[in-house]
Amino acid sequence: MVDSDLQIRLSEATEIPADARLPTEKGDFRIRVFHEENTGLDHVALTMGDMFGPDPVLVRIHSECLTGDAFGSLRCDCGPQLSSAMSLIQNKGWGCIVYLRQEGRGIGLREKIKAYNLQDDGADTMDANIILGHPPDARDYGIATEILRAIGITEVCLLTNNPDKVSQIERLGISVVEKMPLIVGVSKENIDYLTTKADRMGHSIDPSSLSND
Repeated sequence: MVDSDLQIRLSEATEIPADARLPTEKGDFRIRVFHEENTGLDHVALTMGDMFGPDPVLVRIHSECLTGDAFGSLRCDCGPQLSSAMSLIQNKGWGCIVYLRQEGRGIGLREKIKAYNLQDDGADTMDANIILGHPPDARDYGIATEILRAIGITEVCLLTNNPDKVSQIERLGISVVEKMPLIVGVSKENIDYLTTKADRMGHSIDPSSLSND
């Protein structure tokens, strides 16, 4: 059942058309779908436990990655990050994953695969987007903050390496009490990708962690 006052707290941009239990290999979660009117996209809040604890809620804001999340692509670290976040929440006993439909850093699946082709020809992940006429990162986390507030989360321990994500959600009223790096899934196929994120996009990735020996 949807919380009685949850719909009222949502902005006009979102609604909850679905809410159910979701048993997984990482434990039993609750899945709620939030519809974003201005984009027509459905986003997900995956929660475990009570969101009202003495500590900031362990939160992962995860952008959709079909190739990594569903197909196990080694070109990125997205799939391992999602799996690790679910495990960390399971171990803690409570937390939230906001799953946003922002494929390819917001450029969409088709453009992301075009960017992959450019990377195969030598462009890095940042330049590939620029060559296609897109910003290096087009993601907007406004809907994520709406979803967090809707389920009663205002203070978080954020699982991320991305300083722009932290900056955006803090500017929109969510307090990032703690930031926890999530460096997993490093392989020879994505070391250049991760190095570009660290060196050119400012992600908090320790170079010493980029080894798959």
